Amino acid sequence: MLATIQGTYHNGIVSFDEKPQIDKEVRILITFLDDSTLLNIKKIRKAGGLKGQIWLSDDFNEPLDDLKDYM
Repeated sequence: MLATIQGTYHNGIVSFDEKPQIDKEVRILITFLDDSTLLNIKKIRKAGGLKGQIWLSDDFNEPLDDLKDYM
């Protein structure tokens, strides 16, 4: 099972923002992210970056002829 939980490290102590939903002893990996790393990640994606590049045909929601036997 994989789970990701956000938390904070301060003076040698890790504090989770929520309680893990795990009821047995498991191994964990901790990745340290500084604020500059998080800011760089957010700059990569821009809302509306694909505007005008994606389209759907007018009959997108219409039934497919290939599936008539299954309906």
